[in-house]
Amino acid sequence: QVQLVESGGGSVQPGGSLRLSCTASGFIFTDKPIHWYRQAPGKQREWVASIQGRGVTNAADSVKGRFTASKDNNNNTVYLQMSNLQPGDTGVYHCNTLFQWVQYWGQGTQVTVSS
Repeated sequence: QVQLVESGGGSVQPGGSLRLSCTASGFIFTDKPIHWYRQAPGKQREWVASIQGRGVTNAADSVKGRFTASKDNNNNTVYLQMSNLQPGDTGVYHCNTLFQWVQYWGQGTQVTVSS
């Protein structure tokens, strides 16, 4: 059974940092891209960053240079290192993968950026 579990969210002041984790199970972790999305209150979910099976990363323009995805294949975990956080980064962050034509999502972790 495929599962994705996020952790690491919290409340920070503008300019602060957080590292989110997404621990995966139920599929061959090294083969699959993992994506990060976020959803702010009253807004549509938006893509944030991705890391491919071999570790190639890309990120949305709104977070490029501030957010970096990485992975630890030994622990089946993907990370999202977020720095210089701003109030516009507030939202629930989810990780996502596609396995056997089914989209899987974690339960999400809340990130709040406020002074």
